[in-house]
Amino acid sequence: MRILLSNDDGYFAPGIEVLARTLFDLAEITVVAPERDRSGASNSLTLDRPLRLRQAANGFYFVNGTPTDCVHLAVTGMLEHLPDMVISGINLGANMGDDTIYSGTVAAATEGHLLGVPSIAVSLTSHKAAHFETAAMVVRRMVERCLREPLSEPLLLNVNVPDMPPGMLKGVRVTRLGKRHKAEGVVRQVNPRGETVYWVGAAGAAQDAGEGTDFHAVENGFASITPLQIDLTHATQIDHVRGWLEA
Repeated sequence: MRILLSNDDGYFAPGIEVLARTLFDLAEITVVAPERDRSGASNSLTLDRPLRLRQAANGFYFVNGTPTDCVHLAVTGMLEHLPDMVISGINLGANMGDDTIYSGTVAAATEGHLLGVPSIAVSLTSHKAAHFETAAMVVRRMVERCLREPLSEPLLLNVNVPDMPPGMLKGVRVTRLGKRHKAEGVVRQVNPRGETVYWVGAAGAAQDAGEGTDFHAVENGFASITPLQIDLTHATQIDHVRGWLEA
């Protein structure tokens, strides 16, 4: 089995190192990740300049681009064989609900899915980073399951794991995305040069966090696994919009 690992925190991030170490005996692992933190990059591709691929001392490859660039470059130009799976993470911080729209972690997995490869995005749901091994354990079990029972189609899965010791994790739940409240407003400051600058505000709290959501599963000590899709068409509004335009 061949697995391509990427992330949005950078090739030097501890989460991707733990993940590579946890999976090394199950598959041929190739790591291609951004050269710096590209959190929030979403699905952006770099089209206005060439990309550079370099290799670090630990064998990981890094690219001067986005998470999507990394997976696209690896699958379409670097690797001699199509990987059997793309795994993005382990991200430092949750990617639940509306977070998936902005997440570079989810974007890297999405690019793999768009290229026809089963893909998983995995995040540790705190910034304390105390237990990356728990998230790595969940992914390892998913890979082991895939080895026993190969997927019939290239799924795109978003995994969020509570930051707790492996023995405290209650299990996994298959969930839907919840929804956050509106994000907080931008923070306005004046820099040392007297210029007004703005920081993007924090994400809102969970709004739709009832049973069955990713928020609910994580809050109750379970890892959340949410199948995602790429089709953005709002099918139920097609007739409404057609009628509005033709009226």
